[in-house]
Amino acid sequence: MRGRVLVARLDDAGDVLLAGPAVRAVRTLAREVVFLAGPRGRAAAELLPGVDRVLEWRAPWIDHTPPPVTEEQVADLVGRVRGVDEAVILTSFHQSALPLALLLRLAGVGRIAAISNDYPGSLLDVRHRVDEDVDVPEAERMLAVARAAGFELPDGDDGGLAVRRPLPDVSRFAGRFAGAGSYVVVHPGTSAPARTWPAERHRQTVRELTEDGHRVVVTGTERDLTAYVAGGDAADLGGRTTLAELAAVIEGAGVLVAGNTGPAHLAAAVGTPVVSLFAPVVPAARWAPYGVPAVLLGDQDAPCRGSRARLCPVPGHPCLSQVTSEQVVKAVRELTQ
Repeated sequence: MRGRVLVARLDDAGDVLLAGPAVRAVRTLAREVVFLAGPRGRAAAELLPGVDRVLEWRAPWIDHTPPPVTEEQVADLVGRVRGVDEAVILTSFHQSALPLALLLRLAGVGRIAAISNDYPGSLLDVRHRVDEDVDVPEAERMLAVARAAGFELPDGDDGGLAVRRPLPDVSRFAGRFAGAGSYVVVHPGTSAPARTWPAERHRQTVRELTEDGHRVVVTGTERDLTAYVAGGDAADLGGRTTLAELAAVIEGAGVLVAGNTGPAHLAAAVGTPVVSLFAPVVPAARWAPYGVPAVLLGDQDAPCRGSRARLCPVPGHPCLSQVTSEQVVKAVRELTQ
């Protein structure tokens, strides 16, 4: 066994879910797996098979609304990770592992692995280098770091996304969408406006899906948005579910309709097909739903391509505004037949 191993992924829930295969690889040799997550990723980290304990810390170089760097904040993290034997730092192509590696060194972590094309000096023991011009699915990119550190998936593990079982009982919601056959989940919210399909299109889609014979459930944290999208045609679970309960609701669905956001990766983790309203501000080859049937909608060659923008930089939001409700209904049909 390799002692207490910290796995770090400090951004959003979807990114943490994509780290699942890497976590399971680490689990094969680690006495204990400690997951270091940001505030937006903690609930997802608690859903990952193989995680024994979750630490939450808001990284000033990754968080969308970064806190100031203070001695107290740094000391808090250093104190909480003392006793960790080694660490696997997981990052996206536009992030650096080196600030966290420095703090882990101050905490006495003896062996640290991460991707770094920048010279890491003595901050890393395992420096995994990749060609950042090649778009690799994010789950595979992170698994490659774990493998470079000497951790392999157990026999029989296909490397897909997964969540901890059993999922919560969501029968208390069942009255809102009970009946024969499955239902369609529509999740209109995203973490960034540049990735959001217009609310009125979602509402029209819900109406047309209902007319097409589907029962529809609308999910999300923004209650005004989910209420508007559901209208009088769908069950509105806005603000009513934890992330684990949302996973259970999505698992019972025939299809999820969502943007490039955490619930799309949650669907992949429970095996539900996805109609992905994907804005190309990040590459679909890296962040499209992984390992499940999916229909990708949105102009992947739009001018915003690869910009990583959180607010759409192109007037009219053409990458997604040109997607019609009819296209979404057609894609749902393809995935449910």
